[in-house]
Amino acid sequence: MNQFVMLALAEKVATLQAIGYLEERAKRGNREKLLAVLAKAPDVEPEEYDRL
Repeated sequence: MNQFVMLALAEKVATLQAIGYLEERAKRGNREKLLAVLAKAPDVEPEEYDRL
């Protein structure tokens, strides 16, 4: 039982750390730079194995 609780706690802590990291990265984000990078991507159909 102790191991289960420790694993659940470790998972929760890791999730909270990941959320904090992503929030900090989002604050530094720049929409114009993102759109400039996306504009460079070729406009082609995906390979058959990449289709959803």
